[in-house]
Amino acid sequence: KKKVVHKTSKSDDIKLQNNLKKMGMNNIPGIEEVNMFQQDGNVLHFSNPKVSALIPANTFSVTGPCEQKSLGELLPTILQQMDSQSLSGLKKMFDPAAAKSTISEITEDDEDDVPELTGDFDSVASADAEAS
Repeated sequence: KKKVVHKTSKSDDIKLQNNLKKMGMNNIPGIEEVNMFQQDGNVLHFSNPKVSALIPANTFSVTGPCEQKSLGELLPTILQQMDSQSLSGLKKMFDPAAAKSTISEITEDDEDDVPELTGDFDSVASADAEAS
């Protein structure tokens, strides 16, 4: 058997960009890097990517060469770019105890949304029927 290796060619990139334009996506210039955090603690790091967006549909496209790096490698540069709210979200994403407490808070809040059933609907319905 002969192993076929698919190489990225310019024609593939041109086809992709043409299809993105057909969808109405616009290029966003000036983005130096994109980091996508994964739940296993790794980060997909794009250097000088091409980013396209269709904001009303909340759709983004990131193309270009990427590397999979550990969070520890990128942490010094990432910390400089994040605000306190983003840092707390990053902490929760990678801390299993915080994730469990967040899940329990969500389930507790859902239980509080539904009021308990009080009274008897049948007696109220029969009383309304007798009054009519």
